[in-house]
Amino acid sequence: MTTHYPAPILPAQTRVGWIGIGVMGSAMAGRLLAAGYPLTVYSRTPSKSLSLQSQGAHLANSLSDLAKASDVIFTMVGHPSDVRQVVLEKATGLLPHLNSHTVLVDHTSSHPLLAKEICIAVKERNCYSIDAPVSGGDIGAREGKLAIFAGGEESVVEWLSPLFEVMGRVTYVGSSGNGQSCKIANQIVVGGNLLGLSEGLVFAERAGVDKREFLEAVKSGAAGSMVMELFGERMIERDFKAGGFVEYMVKDLGMGVDVVDGQESEKVVVLPGAALCKQLFSSMVANGDGKLGTQGLITVIERINGK
Repeated sequence: MTTHYPAPILPAQTRVGWIGIGVMGSAMAGRLLAAGYPLTVYSRTPSKSLSLQSQGAHLANSLSDLAKASDVIFTMVGHPSDVRQVVLEKATGLLPHLNSHTVLVDHTSSHPLLAKEICIAVKERNCYSIDAPVSGGDIGAREGKLAIFAGGEESVVEWLSPLFEVMGRVTYVGSSGNGQSCKIANQIVVGGNLLGLSEGLVFAERAGVDKREFLEAVKSGAAGSMVMELFGERMIERDFKAGGFVEYMVKDLGMGVDVVDGQESEKVVVLPGAALCKQLFSSMVANGDGKLGTQGLITVIERINGK
């Protein structure tokens, strides 16, 4: 029995396909497996799927095989170019092989214009697409506490709610592309918070204040934030393991601050703080630290201050 939209989503019946099993994707897919959903995964590096296979996932040999075996397909890859290749590539992508009424959900932090392009393309196949990037890092992915920003048809987002609820809390933010725009805005805020937290810790240490005592003192006041909860201790412990890569933050902020040739003037927004954050994160990439977690931004502030 298949459960393509609009038939109800049910564990053990709704066939889920998953593409992109890095730090975030693997944790999110694992939660769906644990909730009882049949899962088929595809990876360009099949060895990355061994953990999910041990939990019961099936490994597809190609994107076409995954498409044929899925009612709902999630993508969680690196860059917009990867999304385009996975979904729209004529020779090897998903699009020519989608079953009618399949729902495609892109969790990648990608470009709003690409989300709209995919929406139009899949509608021609009598299918549906939702752009649903997430925030919450690796901890949120493992614990099922991600913030999910969903753009597209509201009825389809509501239909997907049993799956989204396994991974976190979904908020419908409007038409196709709005999910990606919401994520870009989210990253602008997160980047600013990471910069402020980094500078606060460096200042406190230089002033002779114990860094943990500083965090404890301010976390319940106006300076407190989820960024502080997630990353404050990691910064102190020098734990720069990636929940989200620095190079992806550069990509996300770039989609907000970079002015594209031919872009309509009313769509251009001047964001000096986000531009500064992008440059600071870019310096990490230039120093070979692009695969560190975004909490590694504190190393840039430390270098500027001679540490």
